[in-house]
Amino acid sequence: MKLWKLTAAMTLCCVVAVCGCRKSTEEKAVISPTEDASQFVTLTDVVPDVILEIRYFGTYNFVGDRIDGYLQPTALLTKQAADSLRAVSDDVVKQGYRLKIYDAYRPQKAVDHFVRWAEDIPDTRMKTYFYPDLDKNVLFPQEYICAKSGHSRGSTLDLTLFDMTTEKELDMGGTFDWFGPESHPDFCGNPETGEFTGDNSKSPVARSITAEQFEHRMILRRAMLRHGFKPFDTEWWHFTLKDEPFPDTYFTFPVRQLTN
Repeated sequence: MKLWKLTAAMTLCCVVAVCGCRKSTEEKAVISPTEDASQFVTLTDVVPDVILEIRYFGTYNFVGDRIDGYLQPTALLTKQAADSLRAVSDDVVKQGYRLKIYDAYRPQKAVDHFVRWAEDIPDTRMKTYFYPDLDKNVLFPQEYICAKSGHSRGSTLDLTLFDMTTEKELDMGGTFDWFGPESHPDFCGNPETGEFTGDNSKSPVARSITAEQFEHRMILRRAMLRHGFKPFDTEWWHFTLKDEPFPDTYFTFPVRQLTN
């Protein structure tokens, strides 16, 4: 049986992946999926300084289509995660930056769309932009795509920094959702110490980033860690609230503006 045909029950504990899957040594009890959005907020209501570029509402993403479940180009988070992100925003604004959000809460319907796309091996429209070093048929076996995502629990988000002086995104040396070791926080440096080493041996084609680009990643990382978020070891842009309120619940309501 091919790996991508495994049932969702068998893939709940799939390992670390670009789409935010989590590895666990113990199988957790997963609360039944729910449509209840009462503990979520529209992010811009809590953090008005953020810039939104919701990639899965548009077509510039690794699939190349608008993703199922994204009805409006907005960002949703649990109340707790949004409050913590407000502190991050205040922090980086003092440094001359704003937060730019690529994705936040992601409904299970969207994750299911990723899985269907992974099964459609001939569809490689976006390969050049997001996975040029990989054959598409390895994306699921190598766990770049998974049947569950931490984003669906509501306290995980993907983001970068916007430089208010240059009025451009800060150069991180790589694009959001790049499938490869170049996206790892430890690529060319040590994220624990902030030291740039220049070691690009993990790159299959000897790509590299500069000391400045590595430091830009660290500016974002340090701000997120200061205010209660934890990093992801394969994506410089991906963070989860340490004390997420729904660690075992996967939500299914669509992404759209919430009404109070």
